[in-house]
Amino acid sequence: MKTLLLYPQFPQSFWSYDRAMEMVGIKAVIPPLGIITVAALLPEDWEIRFYDRNVSLETKADWEWCDLVILSAMLVQKPDFHALIQKAVQLGKKVAVGGPYPTSVPQDALDSGAHYLILDEGEMTVPQFLEAICVGKTQGIFRSTEKPDVTTSPMPRFDLLKRDAYFMMAIQFSRGCPFNCEFCDIISLYGRKPRTKEPNQTLAELQMLYDLGWRGSLFIVDDNFIGNQRNVKRLLRELIPWMKQHNHPFTFMTEASVNLAEDDELLELMVEAGFYAVFLGIETPDQDSLVVTRKMQNTRNPLVEACRKINEAGLLIYAGFILGFDGERSGAGERIQAFVEQTSIPQPMLGILQALPNTALWNRLQTEQRLIEGVGVTATGDQNTLMNFVPTRPIAEIAKEYVEGFWTLYEPANYLRRCFQQCLNIVPPDRRSQTMQLPLGKELRLFAQLIWHQGLRRPSIRVQFWRQLWTLLLKKPQVINMYLGLCAMGEHFWEYRVLARERMTQQLGYDPLEVSKLRELEPMVLRNI
Repeated sequence: MKTLLLYPQFPQSFWSYDRAMEMVGIKAVIPPLGIITVAALLPEDWEIRFYDRNVSLETKADWEWCDLVILSAMLVQKPDFHALIQKAVQLGKKVAVGGPYPTSVPQDALDSGAHYLILDEGEMTVPQFLEAICVGKTQGIFRSTEKPDVTTSPMPRFDLLKRDAYFMMAIQFSRGCPFNCEFCDIISLYGRKPRTKEPNQTLAELQMLYDLGWRGSLFIVDDNFIGNQRNVKRLLRELIPWMKQHNHPFTFMTEASVNLAEDDELLELMVEAGFYAVFLGIETPDQDSLVVTRKMQNTRNPLVEACRKINEAGLLIYAGFILGFDGERSGAGERIQAFVEQTSIPQPMLGILQALPNTALWNRLQTEQRLIEGVGVTATGDQNTLMNFVPTRPIAEIAKEYVEGFWTLYEPANYLRRCFQQCLNIVPPDRRSQTMQLPLGKELRLFAQLIWHQGLRRPSIRVQFWRQLWTLLLKKPQVINMYLGLCAMGEHFWEYRVLARERMTQQLGYDPLEVSKLRELEPMVLRNI
């Protein structure tokens, strides 16, 4: 079987870092781990061509060559995903799709003409698909309520990647999360019992990347790396000597729940193993909203103290925040801004709450008849969207707090000040390499670009840039790479905040930063929806 594996393009989004990637001279932040794992599940005698369309595009000859097109997508990739299905159908090719988006909303893929839906987790459903192909079935939907034992997962086909086109490589250690946050689709996709790979399995993947020549940062893509703390500690205790034996070729970042701050041993092991950053789902400093959304793990200890402890252990913090919870009080956006300033989190991902399909929130709002069809991220695939349900406070008020918060947080001087302060807050270990690593050969290019854009071209931050850089060179030279990387990402966010404001203005029919009488506008907003 001649098989063309395609990973759809991302629109400009919070995490795309478009401008920063251009400055560094690379194409994308991380590779698509899911589809290269699917590639490893396909028969060895199948011919495979793979394209991450965020890195390079397939050719007309590739389309003519293939018998089968396989696509994997997340919701944000919706536009290109559907365009690729429709192109394949028009060319008379069979199309198989999978990934989080079609798993959550399978009808969308069927409506575009996909022949095979390989849903849920590939270790269970790819074999079903292959069996159907063998017996000549021309279509089918393959599902499994059973969760696979990830200790049997194959080694991803890292060899298919154009590795020098990415900022980081990616591996996965676990799937699932033990918590019960109402809005989260991870527990509906992967379950509440975290399943982990064996330490030797993960080390084998790292060895493969090492043997392929990768040196630099790796993103461990687990939605909650510390969901199974016993097994994570087992991994870290074996990772530490492996890293020493290989002269610390990688540094790591991952996602974790805030209760990471409650386990001193786990923090110490992560830092010793080479972790430099962690993404935390903080969501809101409002305790009543955390209770409403069932994020109880964030209510056990003060969140500011948790962030301080994680910084002092040596980890840079990224974090997510959400507006629009039921019962939320006015001024939630301002309280998030105050929390971000207090903790100096450089890149707060501020969003408006969305009810994702099959989540507890979706089911509750459906019962309450509060879902709105045709809007929100499920309709557009775009994260700068109004909520897809009727909230408990005025939509116009939430939209204003979102745009105002994003605009203020990513004002260049504010952003650079937080980057500087976060780097000062971090207490790094002695080893100099324990930080964000740029792809080999790209450091000088990035530094030259930053000197031009922030050290010379932007008068509003020119003095601040040089003062902060000089201070860190004197006080904490070991975090300079991290600081410069964060500065480069600022170039993306300074463009993206304009785009976020434009997208919200388009949906509302007015610019929320130029509005004073919010409640009077509520009927107009609802009419636009």
